[in-house]
Amino acid sequence: MTARRVARVLVDSPLPQLDRLFDYAIPAELAGDARPGVRVRVPLRTAGRMIEGYLVDIVDADPADRPLSDLDAVVSPVPVLTPALYALARRVADRAAGGANDILRLVVPKRMVRAEKTWLAAAERAPVAVDEDAAARAARVLQAFPGLSEALSAGHRLVLDAPPHPTVLPGGATVPGWTLILAAAATVTLAAGRSAILVTPDHRDQEQLARALASLLPAEAVVRADARRTGPQRYADYLRLLETAPCVVIGNRSAVYAPAPAVGLVAVWDDGDPLLGEPLTPGVHARDAALVRQELEGSALLLAGHTRTTDAQRLVDAGWVRDVPPARRVTPRVVLSATMQGEARSARVPSAAFAAAREALRAGPVLVQVARPGYAPSLVCAQCRHPARCTHCGGPLRARRQGAVPDCGWCGRAASGWTCGTCGSTTVRMASSGSERTADELGRAFPGVRVILADGEHPVLRVDARPALVIATRGAEPVADGGYRAVLLLDGDRMLQADDLRIGESCLRWWSNAAALAASGAPVHLVGVTGPVARALATWTQPAYARAELAERAPLQMPPSVRVAVVEGTSREVAAAVDAVRATGAALAPDAVLGPVEVGPGGGRQGPGSVRALVRFPYRAGAPVAEALRGAVVAAALRTRRPAKGRPPGPRNTLKVRVDVLDPEL
Repeated sequence: MTARRVARVLVDSPLPQLDRLFDYAIPAELAGDARPGVRVRVPLRTAGRMIEGYLVDIVDADPADRPLSDLDAVVSPVPVLTPALYALARRVADRAAGGANDILRLVVPKRMVRAEKTWLAAAERAPVAVDEDAAARAARVLQAFPGLSEALSAGHRLVLDAPPHPTVLPGGATVPGWTLILAAAATVTLAAGRSAILVTPDHRDQEQLARALASLLPAEAVVRADARRTGPQRYADYLRLLETAPCVVIGNRSAVYAPAPAVGLVAVWDDGDPLLGEPLTPGVHARDAALVRQELEGSALLLAGHTRTTDAQRLVDAGWVRDVPPARRVTPRVVLSATMQGEARSARVPSAAFAAAREALRAGPVLVQVARPGYAPSLVCAQCRHPARCTHCGGPLRARRQGAVPDCGWCGRAASGWTCGTCGSTTVRMASSGSERTADELGRAFPGVRVILADGEHPVLRVDARPALVIATRGAEPVADGGYRAVLLLDGDRMLQADDLRIGESCLRWWSNAAALAASGAPVHLVGVTGPVARALATWTQPAYARAELAERAPLQMPPSVRVAVVEGTSREVAAAVDAVRATGAALAPDAVLGPVEVGPGGGRQGPGSVRALVRFPYRAGAPVAEALRGAVVAAALRTRRPAKGRPPGPRNTLKVRVDVLDPEL
């Protein structure tokens, strides 16, 4: 008797107990279409329920084996799940105590039939030929970092401090200097017949990078992996990646998983940006996924930024990643500005910074970075100076414009007739200035100068070289043609007061990114800040600051010197998960487990009555700890049962685990 062929299927389900391969028999009528990687529909148990999934592998089974259900249908003939993508998703998910489907859901777009038919009918693309002149220009750009081109060709893991100045492209457009470095690295990789994946935090960085790539490569060589695109566009771009012709992929955090052919480079820009941390389960950071992919595929890895994160510095100290210094050190002209004698301490712009802005406005635009958007993001009682709070939800009150009725920043209710709960006063005053109020104040201080507001509600990508005051919130700074003639960094002391373990790193990154938009020789004034962060910016020694931060965290067992898992659920579930971790025999410190503590009423992700514990463990114990936590999640899910017919549902406090969470969540 001929041995039957068996399909191993990963069903598309969020249930952790279904995160494994199931065996199904391949009927004769589907034998031709059933290939590894295609979408299939299969029965689940015996209730007649059908579910879709991916056919991962086909094996031969003995005819005397257990009875198997048949595949119901092949949904699409296109093998959208490549073996390399499944291996990457499985490894990343296992490292984060998650499921492979949670990773694939971020990568593989929803099927679009019309786009699929168009792709199937089209002829196979020929490899894109890189222009010799463009390849030569790209090689010259990489010469600014000795040995970089050779290290990329050899598939090394590298970290690079990007040049802190804008660059003018051959067509006259101005782009940040880092975009040309990444574009040149991608061009050299594509010229060698391999694909490159360039990951950026948001669409603003993608647009700047696309401009730099357009100066070196034809449009057909670049593929966008961006969630902002329409469904048909995303699916068509994904199908393009399944072809054999190498290409350059640019996109946000999920682009790190793009199944491009023959990947030779994975580059991540500004890995300290929280947008590169995936908010959905299992919450894997793009940097960590890139490290796993490099280990699996042997491609080059490039972590670039204007600052050095402590995570990247840990990899450098461990010898896992190599630093690539520039041939010539270039630094911005940073000035630490403070109020002078005779000036009010409350002055937001000291006289030195004000004079620098006035002088720079004669030549071109001036950038003013502020902490928060809006007019007055926070209000206080005019009498006792206590924060003004909403009487309904306790949220902070704010003012949207001068003379407006305050409203709540949480629930949005208007606070007409507000009364202070401390002193009984009925008047408020502004405790801080947002971008809109700053624009009004500086507009009056510099009459006749145009004012451009750039924040989340007023996005601006570029400004011309004419004189202008550009008021921008952190991260929303547009690029100026030729660079800004001066940069003023305001509200620095307020930024440093945020309740965040990495606030020093974050402030240094915000300020460094803004300073890198200044023209060569233009002054950068950091107002009202002293200490290690200010010194690191003034001397442009961000790697030294990262080393010092890492050295301070190691004795305290704080990330990234150790890995941290957040375990949340009922007290019974959390205790079982912690016991499972201890049973692995991993070398945990005596105080490795913090908690469990009760999460405030309704404040937990699992509802009232949930508790939370933190598990700290060394990197070498990552595999057994992640396996134990995943096993605890599956066990908790199996204990959750639907209520009997006619009975009310009970609490569904299924255990939740997140590994390597962002520090603010701690």
